[in-house]
Amino acid sequence: MKSPGTNTTDATGASALRRGVLFTSFEPSGDDHASIVIAELKRRHPDLPIYAWGGPKMEKAGATIVERTGHDAVMGLPGIGKIIEHIRINRRIEEWLDRNRVAAHIPVDSPDANFAICRLAKDRGARVIHLVAPQLWAWREGRIRKLRRLTDLVLCVLPFEEDWFVSRRVPARFIGHPLFNEPLDTAALDRLAAALPRGTPKLALMPGSRPSEIRRSLPPLLDALRRIRADFPSVSAVVAVTKPEVESEIRARAGSLGGWPEGLDVVCGGTDAVIRWCDMALVASGTVTLQVARQVKPMVTFYRLPKILRPVFALFGRLIFTTKLFTLPNVVMGRRIVPELVPHFGDGRDLAVGVYRLLRQPGFADDQREALAALCRKFEHHRAGPLAADAIEQLIGLAPIVPTTASFNPLATGTPETKPLSPTSSAP
Repeated sequence: MKSPGTNTTDATGASALRRGVLFTSFEPSGDDHASIVIAELKRRHPDLPIYAWGGPKMEKAGATIVERTGHDAVMGLPGIGKIIEHIRINRRIEEWLDRNRVAAHIPVDSPDANFAICRLAKDRGARVIHLVAPQLWAWREGRIRKLRRLTDLVLCVLPFEEDWFVSRRVPARFIGHPLFNEPLDTAALDRLAAALPRGTPKLALMPGSRPSEIRRSLPPLLDALRRIRADFPSVSAVVAVTKPEVESEIRARAGSLGGWPEGLDVVCGGTDAVIRWCDMALVASGTVTLQVARQVKPMVTFYRLPKILRPVFALFGRLIFTTKLFTLPNVVMGRRIVPELVPHFGDGRDLAVGVYRLLRQPGFADDQREALAALCRKFEHHRAGPLAADAIEQLIGLAPIVPTTASFNPLATGTPETKPLSPTSSAP
C-alpha cells in the first residue's frame, strides 16, 4: 500500500495527485506563443487539465482561463499601478496553487512578472518550464542566478540561446519560433496583396502594437515617408497594424504630426499580406522583424526613445545592455545584416537614408535578402509546438506519443487559413 500523499499514475501517465499544467502569460505575444503549445498538448492529451492566466488565443486552444491577462501590457519599467496589480495577481495565483496541485507551471516570457509566480510554483512542488527564454543575453545578465533557481528547463525560440544558457548551467532546449511553425500560403497572400496600392516603390510602415511604441515610432515613420516621397513621388505606403484600436490611435496622433499623409493606407490584421506586397519595410524593432525576415524582405529597423534619455543612454547604456546588436535578425545571425537605429532619438531623416540606400544600391538589398534567407534556414526542422510539448511530457511524466518529426522549410509554401483583408481608406 502506498503511503498517504504518494503520487500514483493515471491512464495518461500524469500524477493522479499532481495533475494539470498552469500557463501564465501577460502580453499578447505570450498569448500567441502559449496557444500553439496548448493546442499541441490538447491534441495529444485531450483530458489533460490546462489552466491559464492568459488571453483569448490560449482559451481557444483549449486552456481554462482562470483570469484574462495581456490586454493592457506595458513594455519597459512598469508604473506603480502595474506593480500593485501584479502583486494582487500573485496573491490570487498563490491561493489558486494552494487549491490546485498542478504538475507544471509554464511561465511565458515576461520574466519580471513571472519570476515571483515561478517561486510560488516551485515552493509547491511543481516543475517550472520557461516558454520563451528571458533575454538575459541582452541585459541584466545578473538575473541568471535567479533563473537557475527558478527553472527546470528553458524552452528557447532563438537558435543561439540554448548554448548561451547551457554554458551558464541553466538547462535549455531550442524549440524554434512559432512564426516559423507553419509555411505561408503565398498564393492567398498574393491575392490579398493585389488589393493594396500599386505605386512603386512599395513601402511597409510598422509602428509596433503597444501604445508606448506607437507614440514614439509614429513621428519618425511619418517624417521618413514625407522625405522619401519628396525624392520618389510614386512611392506607395501601407501601415500594418494589429487591431482597429491601433489604427484609431495612429490616425488620432497623425493630426498633431502634420496630418495624415496623402495616399497612406492602413491594413488591420494582415501583416503577412503587407509584407508580401512591399518591396521593403521600415520597422519598429521587435518580433515583427522576424516576420519580415521570414519573407526575405529588406528592412530598416529602429527603436525610438525620447531625446531626454539620450545622455542617460550615453552614460549608462553599455552598463545595462550586454549586447551590441538589438534587432532580432542581427542578434540571431550574430552580425549586422539589417540596418538598426537602436536607440534612435531623432526624426525620420536617418530612416529615409536607410531606404535610399536600399533603393539606390541594389547590391545592398540583395546582400540583405541573402542573409535573411540564411536566417530562415536556422529555424528549419524546429516546430515550436511539437518540440515544446515533447519537453513538457518528459518533465511531468506524461506517457509520450510519437512526436511530429516532419521537417519544415520556412521558405516553402503551404495552405494555412488566411483571413481576407482590405485596406481602409487613406482619408483621415
